[in-house]
Amino acid sequence: MAEELSWKQDGTTLYLFGELDGATVKPLWQQREKVVAGINLFELSGLTRVDTAGLALLIHLANLVTRQGRQIELQGASDNLRTLAQLYNLPEALLLHLAG
Repeated sequence: MAEELSWKQDGTTLYLFGELDGATVKPLWQQREKVVAGINLFELSGLTRVDTAGLALLIHLANLVTRQGRQIELQGASDNLRTLAQLYNLPEALLLHLAG
């Protein structure tokens, strides 16, 4: 059973906790526009697991922030998440945002 996904907004930072995968992404997806309003940093160190659905959602959230005219940084990405992003041959610009 998947660990529940939760998040917390603090200033311009969005903290993500738990598992970000196909079984847990729906609540965040449904609130995505509201959740990223004013955010320019995603803190990912609280994530215990990210699968391809979670990676897709992170890419989408980053794109929403960019379309709102802000730069985005993803901080605290695990080695597994960075490897997953590389396996999908994502653009170098996005990979640079996946700082450890």
